[in-house]
Amino acid sequence: MARGEAIGCFGLTEPDFGSDPSGMRTRAEKDADGYVLHGSKMWITNGSVADVAVVWAKLDGNVRGFLVEKGTKGFSARDIPGKFSLRVSVTSELSLDRVKVGPDSLLPGTEGLKSALSCLTQARYGIAWGGVGSALACFDEALRYAKTRVQFGKPIASFQLVQKKLADMATQITLAQLLALRLGRLKEEGKADFLHVSVAKRNNVAMALDVARTCRDILGANGITDEYQVGRHLCNLESVYTYEGTHDIHTLILGQALTGIAAYGD
Repeated sequence: MARGEAIGCFGLTEPDFGSDPSGMRTRAEKDADGYVLHGSKMWITNGSVADVAVVWAKLDGNVRGFLVEKGTKGFSARDIPGKFSLRVSVTSELSLDRVKVGPDSLLPGTEGLKSALSCLTQARYGIAWGGVGSALACFDEALRYAKTRVQFGKPIASFQLVQKKLADMATQITLAQLLALRLGRLKEEGKADFLHVSVAKRNNVAMALDVARTCRDILGANGITDEYQVGRHLCNLESVYTYEGTHDIHTLILGQALTGIAAYGD
């Protein structure tokens, strides 16, 4: 995988457990030859094309990670059809029907949800930057369009309402860039934790979605066509707003950090 010769996928989310992964129903049982896995996973990127899946399951009440190779008996993947968003991405449901794996398939050192969530923290860090990239792409297109789209005898960029939208977006993008940069420096120093990442993921994706919507507005009807990229980013960001921790879950993570009171779970 490190050499790019194999594709992997990360199987944590289940059909009935997204924001609450601790409720997962996928189970692992130890037997004489290794382990037997039974359950299902949902919304798994690269699920049907992956050579190996990291599947999280409960073993004796503890969440552990297991490697399951493509083609293993009882293991199958089905792509999720009809997506409006992230259409270029393969998104699948994984089914595990008494899947037998060897003892070396158990990931060493994986004890509890902390192991799985630590992986998500790294992914969310990247998403904080990705939101900035999507916003910049939309902003660049809307700015160029506003300078060339003529209405009432002059480019729409000359109107105060459009200039205010552009100024507000430029400000918010810059603030998000500084947030991501600061987070990156904290990470470099070994001082970043999941709370910092939640702040950045929550803010930067919401910012990017707002920017994409405003840019679509500037492009008018053209903004809903595939001749321009704004509509694609807008649809994709709706998914990013939800995955890797929903906007609301990151809000509650920060709320707990500020108040000491958990507003979800027990």
